[in-house]
Amino acid sequence: MPPTETCDVSEMRVRVQELINTHYVLIFSKTVCPFCVKVKELFGSLEVNFHAVELDVLEDGAVMQAMLLELTGQNTVPNVFINKKHLGGCDKTLQAHEDGLLKRLLEGGEMYDYDLIVIGGGSGGLAVSKEAASYGRKVLVLDYVVPTPSGTTWGLGGTCVNVGCIPKKLMHQAALLGEGINDSHKFGWEINEQVKHNWLKMTEAIHTYIGSLNWSYRVSLRDSKVTYINGYAEFVEPHKIQRCKLSYHTAERFIIATGERPRYLNIPGDKEFCITSDDLFSLPYPPGKTLVVGASYVALECAGFLASLGYDVTVLVRSILLRGFDQEMAEKVGQYMEHHGVKFIRKFVPTKVSVPAQDVLNVLVAVGRDACTKHIGLDKIGVFINQTNGKIPVNDQEQTNMPHVYAIGDVIDGKLELTPVAIQAGKLLAHRLYGGANLKCDYVNVCTTVFTPLEYGCCGLTEDKAVALYDAENIEVFHSLFKPLEWAITSKENNACFAKIICNLLDNNRVVGFHLLGPNAGEITQGFGAAIKCGITKQLLDTVIGIHPTCAEVSFLHTPALLTYIMITG
Repeated sequence: MPPTETCDVSEMRVRVQELINTHYVLIFSKTVCPFCVKVKELFGSLEVNFHAVELDVLEDGAVMQAMLLELTGQNTVPNVFINKKHLGGCDKTLQAHEDGLLKRLLEGGEMYDYDLIVIGGGSGGLAVSKEAASYGRKVLVLDYVVPTPSGTTWGLGGTCVNVGCIPKKLMHQAALLGEGINDSHKFGWEINEQVKHNWLKMTEAIHTYIGSLNWSYRVSLRDSKVTYINGYAEFVEPHKIQRCKLSYHTAERFIIATGERPRYLNIPGDKEFCITSDDLFSLPYPPGKTLVVGASYVALECAGFLASLGYDVTVLVRSILLRGFDQEMAEKVGQYMEHHGVKFIRKFVPTKVSVPAQDVLNVLVAVGRDACTKHIGLDKIGVFINQTNGKIPVNDQEQTNMPHVYAIGDVIDGKLELTPVAIQAGKLLAHRLYGGANLKCDYVNVCTTVFTPLEYGCCGLTEDKAVALYDAENIEVFHSLFKPLEWAITSKENNACFAKIICNLLDNNRVVGFHLLGPNAGEITQGFGAAIKCGITKQLLDTVIGIHPTCAEVSFLHTPALLTYIMITG
């Protein structure tokens, strides 16, 4: 037990502290302890002078050991101090030697609470923290969700899991199931009763699943020996953060993985009367008539599944649909949505939001997202931020202008805002920092899919970007309209699905862009993404025999310049 406060104990505290202060390397040891022998042999092999205090030969050794417990929380030996800082026992000393910390401490370097602190508990933050811990590093993850103006908050896992990819895809699936019920009559299914959708039942099922994911992430961090704290982190010094103004934590390195949050309109009434995608997926009542402000992929995805679930939806478009995507494909996405019940009002810029009128129950703002970087103290430690978008410039190692601070995921300036990208970048960063690897994240030719009612998958360059990069005379575009076999006996239109391949004539007609609008576009695009990564040319693509009858086979049947129409039949 710890010693009681007596004069002798006070003297022992002074005595122990004096030993710590006067010896650069100090080992509290016992002559019969094999772990103590191992540590002393380690320092001997490193030709490091050390002072050993053998507690089992001291008359008051037990009192000294009790005092060490009070000072360090460690009751075992060896108990190692370097440069007045407590290192720990045998395991920690050997681990410090293995990962280079011991060498740094012996050379006068700092000793931190953690090897790595990750700010942000989204997909990228979780990935990099667990990978770093797998190399024996001491890792802390701090994550905190600032509630929306409507009061919405969520658990560990970031945007994708809680208010992004996962609930979005599941609601998209709910919409497809409803569409399938309508199509089923042509396939012989006789459904006599009226089919209705229950919003609350759907959201309850989705959030039960998301809750299980939140819990699994916490368990995964625990199993990986990663410390997790639900708290808001802010830098106060280059190697020190403050958690919710309650405690401080230091680390050798930091990784910023705070992601983004939806942008509001910055006009009167926007936060009082509008919701965002952060609120929509857990809305405790059916959305009803909804006005969607914006034409981003989030706007069109949400408008699409809401309309398919039976709600009256109007989209306000300032300029173009799906900025950053191929505009020919974007317009076809919009045309299909219009044909299937979504109304669009073009060239509309709202200036004020008041109490929704004309039976509009919700105004959903989806005009883009802002990086969560401006209120975590980066300015205090000199990390550069792009003041226009709040994003962090990094080099090809995901390193900021401060060598010990890194960034991954959506907060990086000029990189793709995709969950798999953040995960890949995080894992590779951990391997480079702690595993001796040198492989960097490749941000080129990454596949993505917009889950609108008719899905749009793409990989590589848009046609506009290809023209800007290679000039119009040096690219060739192959494209086709097609109708899936599954649509053959339904009332769906003939010319909605579309595929396009963009090739670089200067490089043996290498495929530099792939675009597909049709059912299961995401599943199809992934395979073509692998081929594009491998440098596939149009000539080689033409030698591939497609799987029949599938939507994927249309990608091998393109004609240059002129549109062709393909009916996938037997």
